[in-house]
Amino acid sequence: MKFINEDFLLENPFAVKLYHDYAEHQPIIDYHCHLNPKEIRDDISWDNITKVWLYGDHYKWRTMRSNGIAEEFCTGSRSDREKFQKFAETMPYLLRNPMYHWSHLELARYFGIDDVLLSGDTAEEVWNRTSEVLTGGLSARKLMTDSKVVASCTTDDPIDSLEHHKALAEEGFAVKILPTWRPDKAMAVDKDFWNDYLNRLSEVSDISIDSYPSLIEALRLRHQYFHDAGCRLSDHGLDTVYASPFTDQEITAIFDRARAGGAVTPEEADKFKTAMMLEFGRMDAEKGWTKQLHIGALRSNNSRLFKQLGPDTGFDSIDDQNFARPLAAYLDLLDREDKLPKTIIYNLNPRDNEVIATMLGNFQDGSVAGKIQMGSGWWFLDQKDGMERQMEALSQLGLFRRFVGMLTDSRSFLSYTRHEYFRRILCNVLGKDMEQGLIPLDFDLVGAMVEDISFRNANSYFGF
Repeated sequence: MKFINEDFLLENPFAVKLYHDYAEHQPIIDYHCHLNPKEIRDDISWDNITKVWLYGDHYKWRTMRSNGIAEEFCTGSRSDREKFQKFAETMPYLLRNPMYHWSHLELARYFGIDDVLLSGDTAEEVWNRTSEVLTGGLSARKLMTDSKVVASCTTDDPIDSLEHHKALAEEGFAVKILPTWRPDKAMAVDKDFWNDYLNRLSEVSDISIDSYPSLIEALRLRHQYFHDAGCRLSDHGLDTVYASPFTDQEITAIFDRARAGGAVTPEEADKFKTAMMLEFGRMDAEKGWTKQLHIGALRSNNSRLFKQLGPDTGFDSIDDQNFARPLAAYLDLLDREDKLPKTIIYNLNPRDNEVIATMLGNFQDGSVAGKIQMGSGWWFLDQKDGMERQMEALSQLGLFRRFVGMLTDSRSFLSYTRHEYFRRILCNVLGKDMEQGLIPLDFDLVGAMVEDISFRNANSYFGF
């Protein structure tokens, strides 16, 4: 039997029926990704598998380094063919790693290669067969439309022009390419780049940022600019959650000192970030946006290679900070003002699944079904075990059927198979429950749940 076959990951007839009848043909709303909108506008294509598969993919680089492969074959100057060869040689060592599943799913779905397993011995054959497909007309937009993507939300800084999003909308591209507001740099008062960033924000907003109120005014203008361009989600990459008590006078003093080039203490930075996060929450609530909180990454741990390669190159890991109390306090502060937007909370440490799942119910207010969401398995958790554990926690402690489902969180146009992977796992979990009598043997009921989580919930929740 082929490894990637029609019933891959589906362990019984109930799971098979759920997937093929209810999940397989659903469209995709990819509401959080890191695709480059310019590449979509330009409808880029690639002449070899390395360019579409290995460039920028820190997931793959990490596995290659762990297999004893030198950096020159990951991010260095070796040829594309040599880099692909080294990744192919790593594949047999990836059994039980999700990369083995992801890679073979992508080869099967986009290149029709389901009859060989990738290895050093098969690398030449796979290189040639994928090259034929790539040079035969496979492009960024074709990958999106062939994958039945109806909307994709990129991740964008408040100073971005959004020119490519606007151009794609004007030309009527079949997939909605929408921006997402990611204002992390604006609140990084403890970073060396902060003043330079504020200068750039001042230029694009045409506001002299010489006070804290003027900073908020500039950000509000950009928030409206994003809204006018179709943005309906914000996103924050947080080490932890900020909810430190502060006064307006303290925030003014912190801003003035930092803007003049002075240093701020960690405690002052927490206060400033709390104030900013509250402002961002108010902006989102006023516009009816959805706020995303990605919590718990410990980033750029290898200082030597960070200096050499920069961020997002494969040297991040799971953090273990405790954030239950500040998260509750932050959500409560916004809720008191009736300014708590729809919110999706993603944890990176699996120990926090139940923390997040129980936090949701504290702030559901009946205004929107599933207003506060537990995010799908993210980053190190977007694999079979991580997804199943997220599903179990949310099922036991919340309303799993209201879950808005999967996203790619990816820089790759080949990552839409993550949605298929998720849907197969979802159907297998529910199929096994049906087999064991834990949920009714009712395909209308359970199938509707599959359709909701696969597509309909996201379509309703985000209102694209």
